[in-house]
Amino acid sequence: MLIDGHCHAGQGDQLTAPWNTDAPLESYLRRARRAGIVRTVVFPAFHTDYATANRELARIVAERQPQLVGFAMVNAKSDAGRVREMLQEAVMRLKLRGVKVHGHEALPTREVCEAVRAFRLPMLVDVAGKAHVIDMFAPQYPDVNFIIAHLGSFADDWRAHERVIEQLVRYPNVYADTSGVRRFDYLVQAVRRAGAKKLIFGSDGPWLHPGLELHKIKLLGLPAQEEALILGGNASRLIFPRAVGVRHRRRNTGSVMQFARHDVR
Repeated sequence: MLIDGHCHAGQGDQLTAPWNTDAPLESYLRRARRAGIVRTVVFPAFHTDYATANRELARIVAERQPQLVGFAMVNAKSDAGRVREMLQEAVMRLKLRGVKVHGHEALPTREVCEAVRAFRLPMLVDVAGKAHVIDMFAPQYPDVNFIIAHLGSFADDWRAHERVIEQLVRYPNVYADTSGVRRFDYLVQAVRRAGAKKLIFGSDGPWLHPGLELHKIKLLGLPAQEEALILGGNASRLIFPRAVGVRHRRRNTGSVMQFARHDVR
């Protein structure tokens, strides 16, 4: 099953940029359907009240089940003191399946990590180029699965990409999504060094074209089984675990990978 692990939906309330104004899905869903994407993980646009935004997102998801899977958003700074309460509503009432935190607002705090752990949720984190913070939260919470958006940077920060690739190898609970990564060879490096089990396809829709982002994964030239992990297997394992609870996973020691020759060199 082809899953897009990174997409936005719903309206923001700040009205200063597309990402905090509106994330309409009509064009995205048409493009995703043409690309063969079956399910899409969505989370709110930037908002000053994520309790409200999460409820709107849940309504959008409910209208398009099972095509959409919802992740709540929290602001670790402005929502401090009520994160557990917000996630309880998100999980128990709104039926959302994960959490997103964006570093442009606030990076994950202990309060956020402990609430995510309590509800056994995966956390998508946009570290906004500050990849060093992963070395703080990942070892503190080895039973929480962290998915690092954009391989660490949407702003084409090669230093963040390189640091995140090292962290994919080092930490069993750290994964990364592929959305918006401009420098293709960092995707090649990530698979070569950390393995296909550590990457999740994402488009950063509705603003980036899912078919274009998908084509980057196809160009890696991976064997079908490994490509399938990136295009849905990993996301399915993290978001829809078969067993109750979060399992510790063995450190990736680097299996022998088969690549298209033009991407190995």
